[in-house]
Amino acid sequence: MNKLKNKAAFITGGSKGIGFGIAQALINEGIDVAITSRSLKTAQDAAEKLSTNQAKAIGLKADVRNLIDQQEAVKKAVAEFGQLDYVIANAGLGHFGSIEELTDKQWRETIDTNLSGVFYTIKSSLSELKKSEGYFITISSLAGTNFFAGGSAYNASKFGLTGFTQSVMLDLRNDGISVSTIMPGSVSTHFNGNNPEEKKEDEAWKIQIEDIGELVVDLFKMNKRTLPSKIEIRPSQPSKK
Repeated sequence: MNKLKNKAAFITGGSKGIGFGIAQALINEGIDVAITSRSLKTAQDAAEKLSTNQAKAIGLKADVRNLIDQQEAVKKAVAEFGQLDYVIANAGLGHFGSIEELTDKQWRETIDTNLSGVFYTIKSSLSELKKSEGYFITISSLAGTNFFAGGSAYNASKFGLTGFTQSVMLDLRNDGISVSTIMPGSVSTHFNGNNPEEKKEDEAWKIQIEDIGELVVDLFKMNKRTLPSKIEIRPSQPSKK
């Protein structure tokens, strides 16, 4: 028996990359999925690719940096599916460069998306997750514990996200809500202007989006008595470059 079938999930930034890979994995388990993007057409086009006879996907327009956007998107997902069991705060971006080069705009965009956006996501979905005793997952990064030159804004956002998620886990455990953060290393996505379709051989050593989707499914299938609250994942082999 598939205990995930007929559940419902909400994924921010689910139109491509890690979010899309997670959405595909959930759809394959019979979970209905709402994905968000700042572009309605982008979200709807991705949802059309995702939908199968097993489960339905819908695309919603929402900017994670806007609390009202997030609240409205969650309301639409619940109106469509009647419930919300899983929330994955995936939307993120990165601006990289020396502190001398980093602009105020880049700093604010990074923190507002990668950190404040996750706060808005859990605040908007918390009442529904309490009803379902659901699961909240954030997508952090190995950059959330490992700092590097040129990464001041990104490191700050991901260090903050890792700590935020662990604290939220402790806040919500008595409500029956499971909370985990996934911290990937190098993933083959379009992040920071990368184009994996054009460089398939060069990208083969990296974590693939379906790998993270498989991990999320495994977390949802675990017995509720056990909680992997912080999961670091990295490529098994280093880059050949």
